[in-house]
Amino acid sequence: MDAIVLLKDDHKTVEKLFKEFEKAGEQAYKKKRELVDQMIKELTAHAYIEEEIFYPAARESVPATSSHVLESVEEHHVVVWMLSELRDLDPKDERFDAKVTVLMENVRHHVEEEEQEWFPQVREAMGRKDLQEIGERMEKARSEAPRDPLALSSAGT
Repeated sequence: MDAIVLLKDDHKTVEKLFKEFEKAGEQAYKKKRELVDQMIKELTAHAYIEEEIFYPAARESVPATSSHVLESVEEHHVVVWMLSELRDLDPKDERFDAKVTVLMENVRHHVEEEEQEWFPQVREAMGRKDLQEIGERMEKARSEAPRDPLALSSAGT
């Protein structure tokens, strides 16, 4: 699979979880916990394959994306710390919904920048064959992703 298509599919998966969370009732604590746990799993694996495989390949192939990649890693840093806080936060805590809302805003901003601003540059520079090879590597690496968001390299930046 093409690396950019794979990442965009991940973005769609997470956006679907966000929409479900937004539709869940105020008192739907069990459902919200399940959705957030799924968000943590999806976003951690996604960030892992981006940081370990896609971002280095993008920087090498398209040096002009270097500042975008660095900004994206910093955005991951914010997100993974929020994920780690949400992992241990009770859905009944008054901060839970607010924290998830801020998480969603951050991720949506990140996705928009990637998809609108620099994925097109990477696609143009790399071509189909390279993107497919990178996509295959990313798909394999997904199973190696840590479960703990703070185990990602961006957590320490």
